[in-house]
Amino acid sequence: MGLLSNRVERSEIRPGDHIYTWRAVYAYSHHGIYVGGSKVVHFTRKKEIESSDSSDSSSSLVSEVPSECQTFPDCGFQLPNSGVVLTCLDCFLRNGSLYCFEYGVPSAVFLAKLRGGTCTIAESDPPEVVVHRAMYLLQNGFGNYDMFEKNCEDFALYCKTGLLPVEEPGIGTSGQASSAIGVPLAALLSTPFKLLAAGPLGMATVTAGMYCAGRYITDIGVRKDVAKVEVEKLSSHPGFRVIEDEGSVNRRSEEPKTLLPMKRKRER
Repeated sequence: MGLLSNRVERSEIRPGDHIYTWRAVYAYSHHGIYVGGSKVVHFTRKKEIESSDSSDSSSSLVSEVPSECQTFPDCGFQLPNSGVVLTCLDCFLRNGSLYCFEYGVPSAVFLAKLRGGTCTIAESDPPEVVVHRAMYLLQNGFGNYDMFEKNCEDFALYCKTGLLPVEEPGIGTSGQASSAIGVPLAALLSTPFKLLAAGPLGMATVTAGMYCAGRYITDIGVRKDVAKVEVEKLSSHPGFRVIEDEGSVNRRSEEPKTLLPMKRKRER
């Protein structure tokens, strides 16, 4: 258990684990659910958005679908009009290090973490339930990707806990997104208290305290506006919007939802 994050070896992870890896020199992290067999289910932008402008920096920040995998021929399986994708562990990591998201951590440990999006006070459901949710969403989608309301960490947190905001959220359950908003917000809200603080050290302490408090109250394990939602009933949940046109719905209902197992290519 590290202060920044929890780095692990590949041999340590098990099906149902919430894993992540850092991108862009620790600027942000990408999250997913390990489902076994060196496969990861994770959430990114839809195919149509990704292919529209590969040079756009904002799309590259969240585009996580591999163009071609040399190991697994089925790597990158993704239904049309869906952001949920199945890839191999190598393509998920992109040569980055592997980290395991921690669940059920004590409040003191949560507050000691310097970065959001690495742990939660909430408890995880059993591994078989987690894998079932991830595979179900691979076949049925998780709605539209949004950096702050519904991102890859929100997807992994739901698979692990089944918890969602009861009403339409202004911000999702992602600790990473909460941190991104919490830093400037803490600096703003702590301004009146800084006037009473003695010197730069006192000002920094006040801002850090506000930041930690903000992270704590927005954690999915503390929030009172979340509830368990069965994955089969997810599309009817009031806090979950799936925006699809009529044509895409009809196409998906007509297409058989079969998923081929990933087979490793034979080495010559």
